[in-house]
Amino acid sequence: MCLSMALEGRDIIGQAKTGTGKTLGFGIPLLQRIDLEGDRDKPQAIVICPTRELGLQVATDLERAGRLRGVKVLAVYGGRAYEPQIEALQNGIDVVVGTPGRIIDLSNRKDLDLSNIRVLVLDEADEMLDMGFLPDVERIVSAVPAKRQTMLFSATMPGQILNLARRYMTTPTHIRASEPGNDTQTVDAIEQHVWRAHPLDKIEVVARVLQAEGRQLAMIFTRTKRKAQKIADDLTERGFAVGSVHGDLGQGAREQALRAFRNGKVDVLVCTDVAARGIDVDNVTHVINYECPDDEKTYVHRIGRTGRAGNSGVAVTLVDWEDIARWQMIDRALKLPFKDPIETYSTSDHLYTGLKIPAGTTGSLPKSGQTREGLNAEGVEDLGETGKKKPAGNNDKHHGKSHGDKPKGDRPRGDKSRNDKPRNDRPRADKPKSDAPKSDGAKSDAAALKTEGARQRRRTRSGSGTPATPAAE
Repeated sequence: MCLSMALEGRDIIGQAKTGTGKTLGFGIPLLQRIDLEGDRDKPQAIVICPTRELGLQVATDLERAGRLRGVKVLAVYGGRAYEPQIEALQNGIDVVVGTPGRIIDLSNRKDLDLSNIRVLVLDEADEMLDMGFLPDVERIVSAVPAKRQTMLFSATMPGQILNLARRYMTTPTHIRASEPGNDTQTVDAIEQHVWRAHPLDKIEVVARVLQAEGRQLAMIFTRTKRKAQKIADDLTERGFAVGSVHGDLGQGAREQALRAFRNGKVDVLVCTDVAARGIDVDNVTHVINYECPDDEKTYVHRIGRTGRAGNSGVAVTLVDWEDIARWQMIDRALKLPFKDPIETYSTSDHLYTGLKIPAGTTGSLPKSGQTREGLNAEGVEDLGETGKKKPAGNNDKHHGKSHGDKPKGDRPRGDKSRNDKPRNDRPRADKPKSDAPKSDGAKSDAAALKTEGARQRRRTRSGSGTPATPAAE
């Protein structure tokens, strides 16, 4: 239904559960609308995504789908050098997929021309709302031609997203993909397990879950960057092939981990929530919530990495004792049957039987099971210098900046040749001391009189009464 209406050029509001193929829902009509005989110097379609990972994934899917038609697709996002993106735009691009900050930045610099846009897509609109990107999105929407096709896709439909649709869409058709009588937000093909676990035993539980029968690729989600890296390091020491994606890693390292995961060189990926929506990889059979998610939307987004496109999957959530109240709110909101999670340890029988973990499994992967090449087998791509950008004009308030760049205080100060010592601690070899007077004449006489006056005052304070007359030299 969505395809037929979108192919007619109508505005669409698409609402569906995570993992139900929304990308092709807008991708096929978008690619079909590209005029290969017209002006191809300017982009004809633009897709706005909340995260780098999602933008890269969508661009890859569209490029693959549009290869036969010769449609040229470009992903633009922060963390990469400007020059390759600008060069590609100058050579002619049909579809631009990107994050709001980089799109605005390129548009302000006159490198991205939005005057020929025929199709506008807002992907994962509710996530962009949660991340505070709505003002940037409205700014982009206002810059594209009013005569266009707009498609908005989202897993949920909060009021602000509906208001956005009313302002910028023309009589949109709201299509909701769900089975009759099923109003849950999670995919039925996902087998869900929710257990209470002790923080000190969690890594042991996870190590055993990763050795369950039928497990292929697995994703582990945490709340913090530090926890994500700690888990990745710990599992690596236990023999697992692990990659990680979180904000403390550079863009090159993040993309290296994603490529290694997609290529099967690692089979475990540890992520923070920011990466949850941007990763769509085949054969993800297990998702592990190492900590209780913040809310029901985060839970849905996390476990939606498995059970995609009709496949089945397993989702395991480990809840700390202090997070029981939070979990019960999630359980109630999603109408799940896990109000009181079962207390579970790495030795619990129901852990082994419920996930089909072989008896005798330990917290380390045996040598016979260590068959993956590992993260280092995937090269790190050189993304170039992201700070070297052409001037946008003296009056441009974005001159020298881009949305998403680090604050001034966080930037490396590599342009200074001095070391990190404080000013007073630096050796002053360039100013040697000298015993010789700096000048002669009046200045020297004045200095001598000043010194003599100070001597006389000290003698007076010491109780000698009348200052003593200095001996002649």
